[in-house]
Amino acid sequence: MKLYIYEHCPFCVKARSIFGLKNVPVGLEVLLNNNEATPISMVGQKMVPILQMEDGSYMPESMDIVHYIDQQYGRPLLTGTHNPAIAEWLAMNHVSAYPLVLPRNANAPFEEFATPAARAYFSIKKQTVNGSFEQHLAHSPTLINQVNQQFRELEPLIEQTHACNGELSDDDIHLFSRLRTLTLVAGLDWPTRVADYRDNLAQLTQVNLLTRMAQ
Repeated sequence: MKLYIYEHCPFCVKARSIFGLKNVPVGLEVLLNNNEATPISMVGQKMVPILQMEDGSYMPESMDIVHYIDQQYGRPLLTGTHNPAIAEWLAMNHVSAYPLVLPRNANAPFEEFATPAARAYFSIKKQTVNGSFEQHLAHSPTLINQVNQQFRELEPLIEQTHACNGELSDDDIHLFSRLRTLTLVAGLDWPTRVADYRDNLAQLTQVNLLTRMAQ
């Protein structure tokens, strides 16, 4: 099997996570961000992640991939209950996290931006929809303070540092993806329990954190 991804993409992290959790082998193929033809030829639109399955067919959509791999390869792992408070936290955090991460993605040495044209494609497209990266960066101190407060609110929601609700569930796929994305932001104050959860899930999912390239 082969998984087509962008390194920065949180949806790709979700798909990657289930392979690591279950130790299911998969090849990773990073597409250039301006490569429209390849994903369109596979699934009819420019998107990632895309899983090329063993029979050669393609599956898009991160959680569809997660559930397929969890059900088809060994005993299901994501059997824990859902906590609505985790979804509420993710929705609240998105408002602060997205403008923090977006301009930093554009500056980071991700493989999908290996050419100037690929990086420019991302920057132009995202700024057209979401506003100036320069303005987002100027708001970083306020946004970082907001995320730090949100981290403090998240800490008591984490029941176990290997599974936020005590047993692995879809909530872990969503929450770890967000926390991994935020490791690209320098200057965040990670509470001990949140940091331990982040690090444990990185080890369990075999998905790298972005701390080494934090800005």
